[in-house]
Amino acid sequence: MSSYEELAWLDATALAKLIRDKQITPQELLDDTVKRIERLNPQLNAVVTPMYDLAQGAADEPLCDGPFAGVPFLLKDLLAIYQGVRLTAGCALLKDYVPDHDSELVKRQKRAGLIHVGKTNTPEWGLMPTTESDLLGRCSNPWDLDRTPGGSSGGSAAAVAAGIVPMAHANDGGGSIRIPASCCGLFGLKPTRARNPLGPGFGDMMGGLVAEHAVTRSVRDSATLLDTTAGPEPGDPYWPPPLARPMSKEVGTNPGVLRIAFSAKTMGDVEVHPDCIAAVQSSAKLCEELGHQVEEAAPVISAAGSLPLVFGTIWSAGLACTLDGIAMMTGQPIEEGQVEPMTWALYQKGLEVKASKYMLAIQTAQRVAREVAAFFENYDVWLTPTLAKPPVPLGWHDPLPDDPLRGWRRSAQFAPFTPICNLTGQPAMSVPLFWNEGNLPIGSHFVGRFGDEATLFRLAAQLEQARPWAQRRPPVSA
Repeated sequence: MSSYEELAWLDATALAKLIRDKQITPQELLDDTVKRIERLNPQLNAVVTPMYDLAQGAADEPLCDGPFAGVPFLLKDLLAIYQGVRLTAGCALLKDYVPDHDSELVKRQKRAGLIHVGKTNTPEWGLMPTTESDLLGRCSNPWDLDRTPGGSSGGSAAAVAAGIVPMAHANDGGGSIRIPASCCGLFGLKPTRARNPLGPGFGDMMGGLVAEHAVTRSVRDSATLLDTTAGPEPGDPYWPPPLARPMSKEVGTNPGVLRIAFSAKTMGDVEVHPDCIAAVQSSAKLCEELGHQVEEAAPVISAAGSLPLVFGTIWSAGLACTLDGIAMMTGQPIEEGQVEPMTWALYQKGLEVKASKYMLAIQTAQRVAREVAAFFENYDVWLTPTLAKPPVPLGWHDPLPDDPLRGWRRSAQFAPFTPICNLTGQPAMSVPLFWNEGNLPIGSHFVGRFGDEATLFRLAAQLEQARPWAQRRPPVSA
């Protein structure tokens, strides 16, 4: 194996050590990363905004003492802001928008020593669990170029799975870290609500649904990155219980005997593909073999039938808030042709949401959080499939001329398991423990107590050791 290939498959922790030990320079590592982008991106369309000059400038700076000093990193083109680099959110309305400041999360990534080398593909406003937009185009899954890499962090996941970078920024308002992690065979943890900051522009987003973090190949990278970015920013409206100790110390710590509930059934009537059922059953068996107490169980949710409506109400109102905010800043009303048909249809629904209905949706979500919290008095972890289907073909979520919301409804058929954790604020992770006969990755979804990322990281590291996934290579890769 050549040095070039070896570097592509080391995790960020290992790359940072090579740099500290002076076995490679940040400039050499950046050059290799750029070569991989230029070679693989024409097939994937994962990186939509190169930042090579800025990256080179950062690589030439003296090394900081951050845990990832000199390691290349990609930033999703949604929410997190990098001064002087366009932020489109996948929408033509923002195609020329260049912010004049860094978001707090990007500042913390920089202090960790990460070098931002580009921005990654995302669907318009992050609305879909696939990564396809009119502005940025379709992003392909490196395991099968005709299939979705998931969304809305699909560009980041495709780049990491293909070996372009060891980890990349991602955010999650309904599964957008965990869905692409499942589709691309990666580790994806959504932290507890408000664990990472959203400022300075936001205190929270979509009623607290949105969380920031990353997709990674290794568990330890995810844990160490969270250590460097977690914590409240002055002015935040609320924050979760502080972490008892660094999450990097939880990796390799014996989780003890965990009480794990598992279920392959959705709370509604969504059919779950046999491959996804097989994946969760295999993961449950593995947990049992590791000494955990595993039984089939799931929370009883009094409002289970109304959860899609609750989620849709909050999301549509949040989208209306976003677009109306742009109209206020520009002094120009949003017109139908300026956004995609599905976005426009959901925007119209958001405009119709009365304040009382919005508050009722928030109140229902809070009641669900109490019911799920009661379930976790008896269990440490809740295991489900991450998705109800293997990665679907590109175009599967497309709207129809007479049905612009078809993709939105299909999202609930594709990803029915992930949104509840956005409603409750709990940490959850997709772990790549299963590949189907078509060589497509199928993630398993582990949910922890509110504020308890520690248990998830301990379990994830144990699963990673028992059934390693980092050696798997997709057909399109470095």
